[in-house]
Amino acid sequence: MRPVLLVCFAFFLILHAYGQTYSIVDGRAIKLYQEGEELTLARQYDAAIAKYQAAIAREASFLEAYVKASQLLITQGRLSDAEKLAFAGKSRLAGKNATPKHTAEFGWLFSNLYLKQGKFTEAYRQFQEVDPIFDEAFKKSIYYTQMKGQMDFLGSQLGSILSIEKEMLESPLNQYNLQYFPVLTADGEQILFTKRDGTGNFDKEDIYTSFLDPAGSWTLPQSLAQSINSPFNEGTCSVTADGNILIYTSCDAPDSQGSCDLYVAYKVKGTWERPTNMGTKVNSRSWDSQPSLSADGRILFFSSNRRGGFGGNDIWYSVRQNDGTWSDAKNLGDVVNTQKDEISPFMFFNNEILFFASDGHQGFGGMDIFLSRVKDGTFQKPESLGLPINDQLDQVALFITAKKDYAYFTELTTSEDQNDRSLLYRFKFPEEIYLGENLTVTEGKVFNAKTGQPIDATLSLVSLTNDSTLYQFQSDGKTGAFMMLYPENAVSGLYVEKKGFLPKIYNVERDKIQNVKDLKVELTPVGPGEEFVFENVFFEFDKFDLKPESMTSLKRLLKFLLENPNVNILISGHTDNIGSAGYNQNLSLLRATSVQTFLVNSGLHPGRVLVEGKGDKEPMVPNSTSENQALNRRITIKVL
Repeated sequence: MRPVLLVCFAFFLILHAYGQTYSIVDGRAIKLYQEGEELTLARQYDAAIAKYQAAIAREASFLEAYVKASQLLITQGRLSDAEKLAFAGKSRLAGKNATPKHTAEFGWLFSNLYLKQGKFTEAYRQFQEVDPIFDEAFKKSIYYTQMKGQMDFLGSQLGSILSIEKEMLESPLNQYNLQYFPVLTADGEQILFTKRDGTGNFDKEDIYTSFLDPAGSWTLPQSLAQSINSPFNEGTCSVTADGNILIYTSCDAPDSQGSCDLYVAYKVKGTWERPTNMGTKVNSRSWDSQPSLSADGRILFFSSNRRGGFGGNDIWYSVRQNDGTWSDAKNLGDVVNTQKDEISPFMFFNNEILFFASDGHQGFGGMDIFLSRVKDGTFQKPESLGLPINDQLDQVALFITAKKDYAYFTELTTSEDQNDRSLLYRFKFPEEIYLGENLTVTEGKVFNAKTGQPIDATLSLVSLTNDSTLYQFQSDGKTGAFMMLYPENAVSGLYVEKKGFLPKIYNVERDKIQNVKDLKVELTPVGPGEEFVFENVFFEFDKFDLKPESMTSLKRLLKFLLENPNVNILISGHTDNIGSAGYNQNLSLLRATSVQTFLVNSGLHPGRVLVEGKGDKEPMVPNSTSENQALNRRITIKVL
């Protein structure tokens, strides 16, 4: 059954629960009413409304006709007409007509009407008023159960309405008839959206982009790239935080697997390469669309109505492998997905919160926006974003900036000449909705320390607490430019690596590289005599046992030596000047030996890894402060 018929049937059911009797005795009016019922079942709604109104014209106190006609007007979206007629009927609800049956019918009618109008407080109060007099048989129906669930939900939401103020994005954005599904890079300086000139068959979709200029205004939107936009439709898209990986939807292209497929493109040396269909591991013969990439592009979320799901459209995901291929798509599971529709996923920049739209979770009506938090690798029960972000209308998608300051969305408007327009809007994202710790953005360039040439290096931000990779980005081979995200309070290390070069290792907090606009990273080519500081190797005070937080750097050093089988190294231990020279010399040697032992136990030949203890003989900086002394307590690696 269609939703309209389900709602109409609920009214038949409530009338039946009280017995099919009438508030009048006029046989001709009753005949008109019954003809209206037959037309309703035949889906001839305009004709049915006319019959009900004719019955009312003949007998102005015909309460059942008011109810039925009002409900059909609601199902047609004619809410103002429905309200007028419903109030006209309710005014007749007096004296002998004010029976529990008729009071319940109008209470149910107004509960539905107020919900459709978004008058949630009125709907809640109306339902609470008439709920005690509903017939017990009606209370066993699915329609009552669903309404009761929604009213209980409203009761939990009405006391915590958020304050937001929507603003339309200024010109030169919003210059087209249709623009929708906006996404931004992590720095907030580039916006991408789907652009379409109209709704005709020949009005195709393209991906357009605009940049924030130094004055804080958006530049004139332009096609993202000739290699991306084609004679076919290029629609909803997602980009990595640095804007270098793009996944988008294209429908009915010659190489498509189904009606709509996902395509991936990579920006190499500043230029978008030709996109490729993501293949059968990701796409299906069904509808696959609305992609969302995790900030560093390692996980793809999307919506699909393929087989194997829980309902109409479900959210699925695929993981990018080390060789650049994508894993077989998997369903996200029944915590997020329902028997109805889940669409428009958006994974927030911290990779810990998934936003999506659904009409299967309890909401305010239509599609609502929900979020599901990731805890210990598991998606938690979805939470509604509440009023007024959600309302009685369909909320399809939301994009929230890395800084958590604004949420971007699309709003559909219809003009007097009935021409649809979709425009880009934003609002300040409410602080009441917790999005995790703050994220900062660092930008910079990676260079060859010898030649000054840019390098396409891999930059990995790793949690030193549990050796998990938080983000992994690539610097541009043409310019060396990169963008990196940092969780504000994470204990993390940044590892900049390129085969043939010594790694560059930072301790993010100590080296203060968060929120830097021009970080210059110099990588030294592997060669005899070259040396680097082996950061993020930790020992207890006055001990030589390696702390668990050292595991990330130890594994990276092992990887470097395995990739460079002809390289032998000297591990040097250094201390500050606290304690005697002899004691420091022995402690530094024992610490260097601890690193050597890890590498040898991991399979390296002992002859490749030599050690020495320098004690306090070669400080990096004067031992004049506690901070400097900490810098001098270090391990260095020298290529032999």
